[in-house]
Amino acid sequence: MISNQIIQTSIDELKAITKVDIYVFDLDGIKVAATTEDIEISREIITGFAASPADSQVVGGYHFLKVLDDSEVAYVLASRSNNDDAYMVGKIAVSQIQNLIIAYKERFDRNNFFQNLILDNLLLVDIYNRAQKLHIEVEGPRIVYLVETRLEKDSSGMELLRSLFSSQNGDYITAVDEKNIILIKAVERDASPESLELVANTIVDMMNSEAMLKVRVSYGTVVQELREVSKSYKEATMAMDVGRIFYAEKNVIAYSTLGIGRLIYQLPVNLCRIFIEEIFGGNQVYDLDEETLTTINKFFENNLNVSETSRQLFIHRNTLVYRIEKLQKATGLDIRTFEDAMTFKIAMMVVNYMKYLDTLEY
Repeated sequence: MISNQIIQTSIDELKAITKVDIYVFDLDGIKVAATTEDIEISREIITGFAASPADSQVVGGYHFLKVLDDSEVAYVLASRSNNDDAYMVGKIAVSQIQNLIIAYKERFDRNNFFQNLILDNLLLVDIYNRAQKLHIEVEGPRIVYLVETRLEKDSSGMELLRSLFSSQNGDYITAVDEKNIILIKAVERDASPESLELVANTIVDMMNSEAMLKVRVSYGTVVQELREVSKSYKEATMAMDVGRIFYAEKNVIAYSTLGIGRLIYQLPVNLCRIFIEEIFGGNQVYDLDEETLTTINKFFENNLNVSETSRQLFIHRNTLVYRIEKLQKATGLDIRTFEDAMTFKIAMMVVNYMKYLDTLEY
């Protein structure tokens, strides 16, 4: 059902144009919205009219009309003015509210449809039948964006996305929990990776500047049919999890760029423990200090170039070499060589994954 605020806005706009006061009540005679507080209508009159077979009625200068939802009375509307326009304006208000009810019900039905679609709760025949009833194109390239707001019960993010992406363009917004918003976006058949990432970056920037929300956005791959949307959603969900573990500094994560992080994410934890034991033995690698980690990451960023890394860290070359040799003594790996550097990089990603799994157990 539409909110009271939506009804209030609608009748306020009509009052501003027509100068006719409008009142809307629920079936128990309780005021839902009104253009003035000056009301001289008893609840008995309202409930009696709602239960009567009459479509309209005039009592004490008020024109009463029924607002219907699928042939059932949803609200009672009353209008009043000093001229003969009250009845006509009341009919206009009824028509407007009824159209709002239809629009919001369609949005709810679409929302429910996409929630079940991405969660694989629909049979193939149901997907096509319901899509046809809801006027949703079955064919066409789409991609799923997952927006993690990090704040529960904050509707501002979803409303902002609805203002950016319209269902008229084939874009749909939904959610399956309180922290993540799902954007099912229609894209061009030849959409480039750059254009897909641009959409994600736009969401991050707009959420930050307009809604003051820091968000992380992940997205799957482009699918060509409606029934495959759940596949793109699962990819976006995995991208969000993998990004949280291995690429925490990134605000945008694409499934297609997860690389080795996706492989490690799918490994059994027992296999991870065996791998770490084989690489490091009894050496402690879980608690490397921040200075060492910063040095290693910068060294990898510069493709194992000692001179460039020392320059960017503002340290002497010999100081960097000392840190690398200290790490070699602790782990048995010389990250100045490609093979050991690759082994250490993968091992540290596995360690981060195991730490993540440990947090889930508590």
